[in-house]
Amino acid sequence: MITDFTFSDLVFEIRKREFSDYKVISTEIKRDIIKSLTLAKSGHSGGSLGIADLLTVLYFGSFLKHDPTNPLWNNRDRFILSAGHLAPVLYSVLARAGYFPPSELSTLRKFGSRLQGHPALDTALPGLESSTGSLGQGVSIAVGMAISDKLIDKNERRVYCLSGDGELQEGASWEAAMSAGSLGLDNLCWIVDNNDCQIDGRVKDVMSVYPLKEKFVAFKFDVIEIDGHDYQQIEICEKFTACNIDTSGSRWGWSYSRYHVSGHKRYYCRTTCYLPRENDKSISGFLPSYAGNHQTYST
Repeated sequence: MITDFTFSDLVFEIRKREFSDYKVISTEIKRDIIKSLTLAKSGHSGGSLGIADLLTVLYFGSFLKHDPTNPLWNNRDRFILSAGHLAPVLYSVLARAGYFPPSELSTLRKFGSRLQGHPALDTALPGLESSTGSLGQGVSIAVGMAISDKLIDKNERRVYCLSGDGELQEGASWEAAMSAGSLGLDNLCWIVDNNDCQIDGRVKDVMSVYPLKEKFVAFKFDVIEIDGHDYQQIEICEKFTACNIDTSGSRWGWSYSRYHVSGHKRYYCRTTCYLPRENDKSISGFLPSYAGNHQTYST
């Protein structure tokens, strides 16, 4: 049981890592989530904890190009949290990367805080790329960014976007998918937190979006399936252009929601990553130039 609700001042550098390093960082992030939500007395714990391992690899393993000392660096990659209610995990990741002091995590959801319940650009919090929380909209924002980077500016930046499976009940998500696939936006990696849970019940019971893999393949996406709590598999996902992250039977049980694996203190979650094919080429035909080189963009 956590009884100390102060936040350590640990900040982790961005570099190529051993898999054991990720666990240390992810554990600190999960502590932050529980502490900040407890102090706030509200918020979304399950999904935030469920994607902590994924964001740990993305932000701290030199896969996402970013620089905490220069948040507006022109050559940075961008991460869009379309599932904006999972803000606690993003805030912790940004704090532990050095974008702002970890002590500020104690202000989550407080009046006047930069750490609101959903990411908001008007708070001027370093590291945020978009205001999100209106489900289905963040994906469209990410697709727009990917269009700008690939087709207009013609640069090497990538856009990562994370949405929930219940969020895919929003029609705008599929308009974004159709656009991304049609335009061959292979600079976009779309991550779906596919845990079959939404606030009103199971996704399959409320309004099923399944099967997901077949739907995205039909929209000209490539799909890779991995365990979202296996750091080695997450690295495979981040290096390549699409992945389906299966984290059912998650090894972390911090969820306060009623959706637990039966008989266990484990949060059930499955995450899926997709990226559009470019001209229907095989995956080896459009890997980013930095794929496989962890150190190219370390800071």
